[in-house]
Amino acid sequence: MGWADGHIARLALGETVQFRPRGHSMTGKVNDGELCTVAPLAADHVLKVGDIVLCRVNGSQYLHLIKAIQGERFQIGNNRGGINGWVTRRQIFGRLMAVEA
Repeated sequence: MGWADGHIARLALGETVQFRPRGHSMTGKVNDGELCTVAPLAADHVLKVGDIVLCRVNGSQYLHLIKAIQGERFQIGNNRGGINGWVTRRQIFGRLMAVEA
């Protein structure tokens, strides 16, 4: 059970979600406790480097950046140079649309 399970379930139903993630790994893009609005991915949405996505990498859930794209794989990492790993689109549940203090 991860911190984002409820949000992921709602995104799978097509709902947009809001939450306040904790931590400092995305400082400068998403600061600790800021209100984030995440929308489900449209089937035809093209993900790109720099998108911030809600995803699962090796069992952990993150609101992190797409750092690189290699074919059908996306490298996920934070805003401090850390890399979490590679995922497919199936492990990406939504895309950050807005950040508010």
